[in-house]
Amino acid sequence: MVRSGTSSGRTQRAATQRPNTCCFCWCCCCSCSCLTVRNEDENGRTKPQETKLETIPNCEACTKPTVEEMRLWAQSFDKLMKNPAGRNVFREFLRTEYSEENMLFWLACEDLKTEINKTAVEEKARMIYEDYISILSPKEVSLDSRVREVINKKMQEPTSHTFEDAQLQIYTLMHRDSYPRFLNSPVYKSLIQGASRSSSES
Repeated sequence: MVRSGTSSGRTQRAATQRPNTCCFCWCCCCSCSCLTVRNEDENGRTKPQETKLETIPNCEACTKPTVEEMRLWAQSFDKLMKNPAGRNVFREFLRTEYSEENMLFWLACEDLKTEINKTAVEEKARMIYEDYISILSPKEVSLDSRVREVINKKMQEPTSHTFEDAQLQIYTLMHRDSYPRFLNSPVYKSLIQGASRSSSES
């Protein structure tokens, strides 16, 4: 069975991290500071959370979504996940629940699927394993033992599809567990209300 998104490890992390909820900016670059995960060091200074997968941007490039697009996100999880702006907003919500690693893992798997160079595939697969599959990683995602066993076998000769089963399981977990809460969250509701007001005023 898939472990609940509120594991003891995540509870411990929740005690030491704070959600970075702020305004959403829809810039067409990948250095959007307001959607960057930030932690505080010992001196109270903020620093970005590091990940080995530098090929995955902190914020996906996207254009500002229309009110109609935002409302489509509520129609199905697939429509939300197929929209870059939707993924950014959902990722911000996941951060408030300390489960952003689910989206980061899903994005990393999507990136891996586009890689055709064998050496690059093996390197990216190893990084994904270390970042999201290893039980030693603070960003470990919740997978059942069957999927983990499949991954361990495939890692002997990784391909661009090594994590397909795991990616599907995490997609399903986000769909069933986080997505309903997202639709009822202040993050989504305030975004819709703000966009609706701007639309009516223009």
